[in-house]
Amino acid sequence: MIDSALSQLAEQLNEHLRRRFRLSEDLAVLSNLHEQNGALVPLVNNKLVLFLAGVERDTVAYRASVGQAQGLSAHLSTPEPIYLNLLMMCAANFSGSNYPEALKFLSGAIGFFQSKPVLDHQNSPDLDERLERLILNIENLSSSEMHSLWGIHSGRYLPSVLYRVRMVSVDGQHISSRSTPIRQVDASGETRRPS
Repeated sequence: MIDSALSQLAEQLNEHLRRRFRLSEDLAVLSNLHEQNGALVPLVNNKLVLFLAGVERDTVAYRASVGQAQGLSAHLSTPEPIYLNLLMMCAANFSGSNYPEALKFLSGAIGFFQSKPVLDHQNSPDLDERLERLILNIENLSSSEMHSLWGIHSGRYLPSVLYRVRMVSVDGQHISSRSTPIRQVDASGETRRPS
């Protein structure tokens, strides 16, 4: 599910950037910046790199519980879905004389996500059916938070923007229990549920 959400964002960003800057190739890639051994991932050179910087459980109290499916003679219980906030970094990995391109394409990405801060099934028909919608908000980081984040990911700052992607629902997709409702028959012969 997380892969589907971030892949969808990368695909739509690429479509926008190809149209806006008349590009023939994808400019945004979903990737780590570095391999496990510390080497730079080759495909991220001169690209906008989208990567997962963190995952949080969304604990907003207004979430409706969606876990009950009713049949004719039994109640099926499924696990309550979990709502996640994904912290997605969009970093411009351009070096040397290409640095102005980094700023241009990062500005293009910010403009796109500002113009389309919500992805749902109406404006994004290819959105994974397990996702209701994705809502993007820019996250402001203090200097120390930014330093810590880049220290974890590469040790060197790249022109970037951090987005909080809200409302990614991960449902267990399995039945955890089945219960048969108890019914009582009163003296008149009418069936009623116990209170």
